[in-house]
Amino acid sequence: MSGRSVEVVLLKAGRTKIRYAAEVVSDDGTVLTVRAAWAGEGVRDFGFVRFEPGDVFTEHYWRDRWYSVKEVRAADGTLKGWYCDITRPATVTPGEVVVEDLDLDLWVSADRSLVLRLDEDEFAASGLTTRDPQAATRAREALDTLELRARQGSDLR
Repeated sequence: MSGRSVEVVLLKAGRTKIRYAAEVVSDDGTVLTVRAAWAGEGVRDFGFVRFEPGDVFTEHYWRDRWYSVKEVRAADGTLKGWYCDITRPATVTPGEVVVEDLDLDLWVSADRSLVLRLDEDEFAASGLTTRDPQAATRAREALDTLELRARQGSDLR
């Protein structure tokens, strides 16, 4: 299983937001872990963290949880933190992992001094609460769970 390549596909509002190659690290049937280089173009400065060429993402995708967790390291191996996407459970096939982004995100700095809930305005504007109230509830619960784990110093996986 490990060492093979897969395509990671992130959907948003039914369209492909980003697609990139990753290498499988492990797959226990519930969680797929992959490693990938920063797939964005150039530097993305969020103000609280910069993603840039050379950064390495170790990404954990669950088939039964409403989120994915991406450990972010600089090119020199220094841990920057964890970027958590609130998503529907991942769909994994031999060559692809597909997740649907539900707009909510959480950033946790390496020293855990910064735990930020992100994009709550996008989530509110997405219409998910009206379109799929059960999914909206699951998304909020997933964000709350991850935030609590981060603030308690627990493993985010």
